[in-house]
Amino acid sequence: MSLPRTSPTILIVAAGRGLGHAIAEQFHLRGWHVIGTVRPDSGRTRLHELAENGGVEIETLDINDPAQIASLRRRLDGRELDALFVNAGITTEDQDVTIAEVTDEDFTTVMLTNALNPMRVIESLQDLVTPTGLLGVMSSGQGSITNNERGQREIYRSSKAALNQLMRSYAARQPEPKRTLLLTAPGWIRTDLGGPDAPLAIEDSIPRLVNVMLDQLGTPGLRFLDYQNKVVPW
Repeated sequence: MSLPRTSPTILIVAAGRGLGHAIAEQFHLRGWHVIGTVRPDSGRTRLHELAENGGVEIETLDINDPAQIASLRRRLDGRELDALFVNAGITTEDQDVTIAEVTDEDFTTVMLTNALNPMRVIESLQDLVTPTGLLGVMSSGQGSITNNERGQREIYRSSKAALNQLMRSYAARQPEPKRTLLLTAPGWIRTDLGGPDAPLAIEDSIPRLVNVMLDQLGTPGLRFLDYQNKVVPW
């Protein structure tokens, strides 16, 4: 059964902690209704704490399980979303190995989580998003081929570049683009993924990143933008 729409609604995939939780919190503070996903095995997360105040729904999803993506789509049948944002992403523990040293398992896991399955979510849930809504994915400045002048983090960089290419292909397949299609680069942030040496705190980036998303909402077509609303070169 669909709920009455008294405020715009966003679905954020991977919202239990870190950047995903911070994005959910920002949209919640700005009066949006938030549906956030957490992994089935995550236990209690910061999103659960946010949900205690109302205006936040929690769904479960392992993005690497196609059956769970299909199940989420069925559970949301009849709902209308103003925005869908896929935040899921991982990296390997040893970030300085060269591509020749990467194990098949690490390569496959990172590519599935960072590139293929975010697009599976977009493809599976796109029809729930309003015709002029927003479809976004969390990319990275390290996905820019133009800006790669030092190498390192080679699987992670490659996975985000692949995500960018897949999103661009998705955009090219749309006959008359009306939705906002957005690849976002949040900057290097101190999180479990970004590490302790990153120059930005979450509060330095995410409120500004959400500003970018809201500013772009309603502008058709695909853009690759950072948290300062600057174009990131492909």
